[in-house]
Amino acid sequence: MPENTENCEKCASLPKHGNSTALVNRIAGQVNAIGKMMVEDRYCPDILNQIRAARAALHTLESRVLETHLRSCVRDAFAAGDQTAQDVKIDEILKLFSRYDSIDK
Repeated sequence: MPENTENCEKCASLPKHGNSTALVNRIAGQVNAIGKMMVEDRYCPDILNQIRAARAALHTLESRVLETHLRSCVRDAFAAGDQTAQDVKIDEILKLFSRYDSIDK
């Protein structure tokens, strides 16, 4: 469960992620295919290509969710003019990006 679920629930309009369901299903299929390829002792470069495709799809999904968050929850905090809510959203985004930096290294 996400750490800051209550923050998004306080948004004026909850973010909608339904348009990404097909992408999530595709990612799940790719990950299942990777497992099957490994069980079948498939050629390593073929497995690596499938992993790369899954990573690219996850990156696309990540970008979509971030954009949705920025265009809903973050925009709402700034439109409301509540300095505390704005600071919370800024800190939230900064924390996310600092986590991304540590993952990518």
